[in-house]
Amino acid sequence: MLQDVVDFFMEFGPWGLFIHAFIDAIIFPIPALFLQLPLSFMNPQSALLLATIGFIGCLLGTPIGYLIGRLLGNSVLYKILKKSWVDSASAMFQKNGEAAILIGSFTPIPFKVFTILSGALNFPLWRLMIYAAIGRAAKFYLIGGLIYMYGQAAENMVHDVSIYLFAIGVPLIILFLLIRKAIRKKRAAAALLLEQQSGQSKQESQ
Repeated sequence: MLQDVVDFFMEFGPWGLFIHAFIDAIIFPIPALFLQLPLSFMNPQSALLLATIGFIGCLLGTPIGYLIGRLLGNSVLYKILKKSWVDSASAMFQKNGEAAILIGSFTPIPFKVFTILSGALNFPLWRLMIYAAIGRAAKFYLIGGLIYMYGQAAENMVHDVSIYLFAIGVPLIILFLLIRKAIRKKRAAAALLLEQQSGQSKQESQ
């Protein structure tokens, strides 16, 4: 039945991809990749345009998936999981939510999982949009670029694109988080030192 829905979307060409990508971020279980590929192979010259259409559709659907998570997510999570598990997951996502979104945005996992989870765990929407844009752009445009440049010859390459993205992207994400953590730690130490110096100056002036 789901394949029939994908075939139905395919009849509408770029508009079908837009709708597919839009609901991929909300509820539809099949990633938009499965429509982007056949449409792009039909006309490789339009591959980058299709990537843009899919990217925009996904970003427009992201806030709606987030809203569903905000309205229903917590109640659903607490009904199917132990409270301690949900609380632990909330803390982990708040701490490493960027990594979860970046990694999840270019894996075959339906993107709605991450938009709804972000809303359910009160992850800031603006941060979700930024990291979703980065991750989804990597997915849509890498596939579109390969097909645009190599046409039908890119068929074997795009089947492994998620693996390559995962293998390259995850280390980069980890490196980014480590650098950011080090910068924040350095800033916190500098702020603490400044506060201590300010306190000492006040004491001396008294």
